[in-house]
Amino acid sequence: MLEAQHSARVSPPRQAAWLRRSVLGGLLAIAGASAPVATALAADNSTADAIAQYREMLADGNPAELIEMRGEELWKTPRGPNNVSLAQCDLGLGPGVLKDAYAQLPRYFPDAKRVLDAESRIVECMVNLQGFKRADVIKQPFSREGQDPTDLESLTAYVAGQSRGAQIRVPQSHKEEKEAYARGQKIFYYRAGPYDFSCASCHGSDDKRIRLQDLPNLTKPAAARQAFATWPGYRVSQGALRTIQWRMYDCFRQQRMPELNYGSQASVDLITFLGVMANGGKMDAPGLKR
Repeated sequence: MLEAQHSARVSPPRQAAWLRRSVLGGLLAIAGASAPVATALAADNSTADAIAQYREMLADGNPAELIEMRGEELWKTPRGPNNVSLAQCDLGLGPGVLKDAYAQLPRYFPDAKRVLDAESRIVECMVNLQGFKRADVIKQPFSREGQDPTDLESLTAYVAGQSRGAQIRVPQSHKEEKEAYARGQKIFYYRAGPYDFSCASCHGSDDKRIRLQDLPNLTKPAAARQAFATWPGYRVSQGALRTIQWRMYDCFRQQRMPELNYGSQASVDLITFLGVMANGGKMDAPGLKR
């Protein structure tokens, strides 16, 4: 396991199960499971407003901060067969430049000869700089519920955090970037699978909801900006940090589509489309999710 190949670790919060119970209990109360509490906290606000208020209350103690710390350690520690750090990893703004880089991804990388999102680029650096085998790096990119964060989740949290407050500027100057956007747009609207779903089935119009969760209309820049700006995010219901690659993977799962491979061109294209739609927004990741 890659996680075992560094000497020191910063563990994620051990109170994850307690936090999930506490937050979910609060959400239920606000949503109306307990009328007195809902009345006191939400008053005449909608359920969605109350959930947003509760999320804001928790934001100052986002457990993702500890995962960011672990990611920073992983970034700066010499590791892998080459025993080097990721200090010279080029995320598009030059070797070692992290500030605002996440806000300008996905983008075309000449050395890779393709468009890469942040997670795919981190994988490239781990392979090309540190000497890890790609298959080992992406074998388990996402942690399971109750597990420590993976190296990729931690590194992504750290990199994203260096763009907090930066304007989202996913580039469209290169031919490959424009083509990635066009393919991502097609994927977004493509209907398939046993339920004939597409991404747009849930995220292509206003006033849609799954249970208590409002579904943003990602075809509108304001909603796309808010959504894109907060990934990766700590998902309270799972006690885990989730990345935007995970979000694409899980959306495909819910559509009952074939499994979306980590870092695949399809996943990067879809993230490119969403990122371009979000241009002009300000990064606020790692965020806090339900």
